[in-house]
Amino acid sequence: MSTTRSFDSVVIGGGLNGLVAAGVLARAGQSVCLLERAAHLGGMAAPDASGAPRMAHLLYNLSPLVRRELGLGARDWPFETVALPTVALSEDGRHVVTQGASVRFADGGTHPDAAGFAAFHERLTTHAALLRHLAEAAPPGGAAPLLSPDRIKEIWRLGRMGLGLRRMGKPEMRRFLQTLLSNAYDLILDDIPDGPLAGLLAADAVRGAAAGPRAPGTVFGLLYRMGHGGGASLPRGGMAAVIDAFAGAAGRAGAVIETGCGVARILTDQDRVTGVITDRGETLHTARVLSSGGARITAEMTGLAHFDIETTRRLRHIRARGTVAKINLTLNALPAIPGLPDDLLSARLMIAPSATYVEDAFNPSKYREMSPNPVIEALLPGQTDPAQRGARGHALSLIVSYAPVDLAGGWNAAARDTLLQTTLKTLTRYAPGLPQLVTGAEVIPPDWIEAETGAPGGHWHHAEMSLDQLLTLRPAIGMGRYAMGPSGLYLCGASAHPGGDLMGLAGRNAALAALRGAP
Repeated sequence: MSTTRSFDSVVIGGGLNGLVAAGVLARAGQSVCLLERAAHLGGMAAPDASGAPRMAHLLYNLSPLVRRELGLGARDWPFETVALPTVALSEDGRHVVTQGASVRFADGGTHPDAAGFAAFHERLTTHAALLRHLAEAAPPGGAAPLLSPDRIKEIWRLGRMGLGLRRMGKPEMRRFLQTLLSNAYDLILDDIPDGPLAGLLAADAVRGAAAGPRAPGTVFGLLYRMGHGGGASLPRGGMAAVIDAFAGAAGRAGAVIETGCGVARILTDQDRVTGVITDRGETLHTARVLSSGGARITAEMTGLAHFDIETTRRLRHIRARGTVAKINLTLNALPAIPGLPDDLLSARLMIAPSATYVEDAFNPSKYREMSPNPVIEALLPGQTDPAQRGARGHALSLIVSYAPVDLAGGWNAAARDTLLQTTLKTLTRYAPGLPQLVTGAEVIPPDWIEAETGAPGGHWHHAEMSLDQLLTLRPAIGMGRYAMGPSGLYLCGASAHPGGDLMGLAGRNAALAALRGAP
């Protein structure tokens, strides 16, 4: 026998954005139910059973604003985060270490491009700061009256950006506008010779994207991350500690959080949301549904008949082609990397020896092939936090690009083994003997990521972070301000503005839009 309950709002998905949305709504006095189909919360941030990272392994750009609004300010933050340097590995042992605007060799030597990198970093950070405040609210537009508080705030934000541009002066303003439309490859090599430092910047510019650094607009990836801090940090206690913190904040505010229960259908009546039916057959009555799933799957749960023909066409054409696989290795000993001091084994390790290497790594994915020389982000989390070491040895967490979701022939067992062997071969160039240390391996291709987390196309950001899918165009025209389709339906995940990474801003902004009833 089916049961019914009623809530002011229902949130679909228990990843970071869903938890943030539930927390913001509950702290505003709403009765909220969050439904997560998996047996655990976290989405891509969920750890494995041992506490080691399974998919996401670092915090990028978690918004301080989100933390404060959920009562998780500096004094209430329940765990420590450790800022990690990044090491761009080099086959000749001359590894390059960056942290913020500084760069040096791993042996402590002065890097010849230190001054150029500092100037490059300062310039892009300045440019990025102009864009940062745009992420903390819905994109410009909407139907609010000119003199409404929302529209006044919007005009103020745009005016602030304009003032910042004016203060730059005309030459720097022109450079800023040119930078926005540039490709990362050319911009980087204008200032920095091609090599590990340039490769690191190029890899970060296209992180998670189905693009190489020569693609137009890819410099925006660097600006996007630098504008929100740009650094990587490791939470003590792992990503589980992050999810526990936000789940705890939402729960203390009164949100009901249920795992192992997904949504089968979003109910409507006369073009208004009226509730959801769970995959257990229970009906939850509500006037608001916030979905952290992709735009298209949210529309399909609602019924495409509630969307006009042009909207459904736009939904079909949202680009979300995952090109990143996750590989988790268990080692019986720490790897030896010639030229890398032991204390830097705790760093974020990057295999992207040049910007040209990154472009060449991307090229096969255009033809549905995996790269024979992948770009790899590696982390030994147990070196910083013993709780993340792993149950049976040293956990080595690898994010591997480019492994396209639509691989020719599919991601069968043979393809997964090929990716594993290719990855081990690549790692061996920097850490000889590493394959002999491997006692366990898990390969998670993009189609598995989609199946497990609901991320469209297995894309870590739910949609490409390209200029034509950002701000008012994210995820598509007409859906840029969180509301979509029937009244009361909102997107609150990475497919919405401002996009991917573990910022939490999409969830927070969507919740505020829902509270305002904003179209």
